[in-house]
Amino acid sequence: MPALIITTSLFFLWGMANNLNDILIAQFRKAFTLSDFGTSFVQQVFYFGYFAFAIPASIVLRRFGYKAAIITGLLLYGAGALLFYPAAAISAYQLFLFALFVIAAGLAFLETSANPLMTELGDPRTATRRLNWAQAANPFGAITGILVGRNFILSGIEHDERTLAGMDAAAREAFYRTEVQAVATPYLAIAAVVLLFALAAAFTAFPRARAVATEREVRDERFADLLRHPRLVGAVIAQFFYVGAQVGLWSYTIRYAGALGLSERQGADMLFVSLVLFAAGRFVGTTLMTWIAPSRLLAIFAGISLLLAGVAALGGGTIGLYALVATSFFMSIQFPTIFALGVETLGPLRRLGSSLIIMAIIGGAVLTGLIGWVSDRAGISAAMLVPAACFAVVLTFALRARVRA
Repeated sequence: MPALIITTSLFFLWGMANNLNDILIAQFRKAFTLSDFGTSFVQQVFYFGYFAFAIPASIVLRRFGYKAAIITGLLLYGAGALLFYPAAAISAYQLFLFALFVIAAGLAFLETSANPLMTELGDPRTATRRLNWAQAANPFGAITGILVGRNFILSGIEHDERTLAGMDAAAREAFYRTEVQAVATPYLAIAAVVLLFALAAAFTAFPRARAVATEREVRDERFADLLRHPRLVGAVIAQFFYVGAQVGLWSYTIRYAGALGLSERQGADMLFVSLVLFAAGRFVGTTLMTWIAPSRLLAIFAGISLLLAGVAALGGGTIGLYALVATSFFMSIQFPTIFALGVETLGPLRRLGSSLIIMAIIGGAVLTGLIGWVSDRAGISAAMLVPAACFAVVLTFALRARVRA
């Protein structure tokens, strides 16, 4: 039971970290006067950390077990959060980015461990539904992250260029410095919580016998073997584009709302509603899997997401914002369902395949950067065509997985 509680809590903890980035994008855009593409480095660096450490996480998991991988992930997460203090003290955007990279490295260990652990704890036939239920803790972490960011990071003070130009240099510098330092205290609190979880994990028994690969499995497991599993290859591609769509939509929700004249806190409220819908969609979708095959439900949800993202891109205005927010309901089951469908037939290659799917999270870096680049040139509404195209890829994967099921 303690291991189950800690493992489920991990979904909460990385949900909070992921969605605090959406607040940081708005905060750093103001505090460091960045373009949309400049703010996208928050997600680019963050998701590159996932990519870079997915394989090391898999190696630690296979050789030393779930407990070692989880403790390593929590220690890295806590260390990255602690780095926010010196980054704020010297107002260094680059150091913030490095801190986010360290946090993401820790999350790579946590996700590489927790996702396959939940698919193994029980009947293989219900693995997809079980992982979706465990992932239900994720949106609650995301909601917590948005609430923390809205109330303790975003100041609500938004000076336009004319006001800033009218300030003397000292006042302008004081404003920027105050905005930068606002991020330090919340991340110090997060570091304390995460490190306490690491301590608790150190005194908790995890299912070592099922987590550690035998010498023969370690020798026989090769990435080349994974290429013989088309379902897994399709899942990796679909996950790359899904994560890019999710991260891109949430990263620029506040920006989309701001283009309509809403304040940063009102934009954060719209993001909060998105995450509430995401949580609701996770419960509704997971319940529906009792009667609807996961691949079929994934196809339905991806198709609706595609339509809503298209409305956000081509409709614009208030209708576009509402469509953008509503998309979150239908994104809810996509990550865990793609993951579970991708690994369900891998057998002893499950852990290695899991790390490959986690590496695909780099889509959050690549495609968020693309969205920022398009936004700077064609506007934030047009940039939503990128996530619309991403959902088309997920829909294709779901339809093919359904045929092969």
